[in-house]
Amino acid sequence: MEEEHAALLQNHTWDLVPHPARANVVSGKWVFHHKFKADGSRDRYKARWETKSNTSLFVFRRGTDTIYLLYVDDIVLTASSQQLLRRTIDALQQEFAMKDLGELHHFLVRSSQATQDATDFRSLAGTLQYLTFTQPDISYAVQQICLHMHDPREPHLAALKHILRYIRGTLHLGLHLRPSSKWDLMVYSDADWAGCPDTRKSTSGYAVFLGDNLVSWSSKRQNTVPRSNVEAEYRVVANAVAEASWLRQLLQELRSPPRRATRLL
Repeated sequence: MEEEHAALLQNHTWDLVPHPARANVVSGKWVFHHKFKADGSRDRYKARWETKSNTSLFVFRRGTDTIYLLYVDDIVLTASSQQLLRRTIDALQQEFAMKDLGELHHFLVRSSQATQDATDFRSLAGTLQYLTFTQPDISYAVQQICLHMHDPREPHLAALKHILRYIRGTLHLGLHLRPSSKWDLMVYSDADWAGCPDTRKSTSGYAVFLGDNLVSWSSKRQNTVPRSNVEAEYRVVANAVAEASWLRQLLQELRSPPRRATRLL
């Protein structure tokens, strides 16, 4: 602990200052653990200072420039040549108190196994797509499943089974079409901004009602990444309006009297 504490002081990690009035103090504690070698034997003792997870550690922000306080434990460097790698390590050691642990011996990779038979996964996912015609409440979940039909893994199969269990418990739910004297089209739309953690794309969703009946709906990921929540909302509104316009034109054709055929001699 004394060695770690001395390194933090040498690097000027913090400065002792008087406690300002009405300041949000970030508390923390020392955490002790062991470092192990590649063969599993103990290498050395380690200690670090960690702040509480429920407190924010905001440092500075101006416009689009944001600076956060970061803690770095181990750094893995790769370079196009040994000379460049050596120069980079020497430059870092001149600025910070750090040790060169040598070449990387091993690393851990977390991967999920592919399903044994992807045909069954694709068949069930396709069946669920047809089921969304009468159960729009599963549209988003089914859309997420279909994103992995080309290479399904075990977590995707588990999600698909979760949808099946939900359907088994909600067999009494579904889309019911009833006679209605209303012919008004009502459109509801919504979008989440950068909801996908992988691509940061937004998901659009809209529902079109003809009177009291739901006749058209959609829930899918947008093709491009919007720069604001307003842009994401505008895109889903444009799609919803296009769908409502097509349905309004179809209704006008259905309600118009049939055209009489003219016989030409």
